[in-house]
Amino acid sequence: MLTYQNCMLCPRKCGVDRASGQLGFCRMPAQLRAARAMLHYGEEPPVSGAFGTGAVFFSGCTLRCVYCQNGEISEGGKGIPLVARRLREIFEQLIDEGAQSIDLVTPTHFLPEILPALTPKLPVPVVYNCGGYERVETLRELEGLVDVYLPDFKYADPVLAEKLSRAPDYFEVAAAAIREMYRQVGGAVVTDGIMERGLLIRHLVLPGYLDNSLRVIEWVAANFPKNDVLFSLMSQYVPTGRVAPPLDRRVSAEEYDGAVSWMELCGITNGYTQDASAATMEYLPSFDFSGIL
Repeated sequence: MLTYQNCMLCPRKCGVDRASGQLGFCRMPAQLRAARAMLHYGEEPPVSGAFGTGAVFFSGCTLRCVYCQNGEISEGGKGIPLVARRLREIFEQLIDEGAQSIDLVTPTHFLPEILPALTPKLPVPVVYNCGGYERVETLRELEGLVDVYLPDFKYADPVLAEKLSRAPDYFEVAAAAIREMYRQVGGAVVTDGIMERGLLIRHLVLPGYLDNSLRVIEWVAANFPKNDVLFSLMSQYVPTGRVAPPLDRRVSAEEYDGAVSWMELCGITNGYTQDASAATMEYLPSFDFSGIL
């Protein structure tokens, strides 16, 4: 059973009693907080579909990525408190508005309150949208409730993971977590353009760190049956203004094309790439509590 007492929800395993007001790495209290609920069209095509995914953006995060574009909610904690009953109402309202899935964005540290809102099973796929830095033991509690796992796989390099996200164990933790996700949902099932079940792994190419991307691509190609999972290679990195070189620039065409070529050479053809126009902040939602209040 997942609990806020002696909190061990994420790989940080802080062990603090969030139910009594103590704060761990995520800096979030026990009561869940969210900053926006909306029909979102910016996810990969089989997640957004033609009518959008019902995305709920939760406050806080278990990583500290120096380049995070959602810093006001992930690190700043912007959001308003919700109870599970209200969260369920938000899910149902999004579905009534046409959402073809429900997209839980960075939910792990609030799972004790999110899980009741997922029961009974929703009539559309539930998408677990996370940074990939997850405990296998926590993920097992989601079996049967999550249909689509949408994790990042950020790093194969532990030194880079420590430098950029304060998670030197990222690779080993994320690799185990993603294998568990695949065990639960299996190969990708896409029907009429909508992903009903399966695993879609994302990787953001970072400027100056192409070798890290190549190693991530190699791992994905080596660890799953060919084209059984979807893979999204993202070019959308935008410097936030608080990063040092080489992160103070966008990804070059040569870097991204190199990653795409390596993906193809490794036999990954079931997935998505982006063009240079994706590197913009204009698609970032406004975290103004719309859909939450």
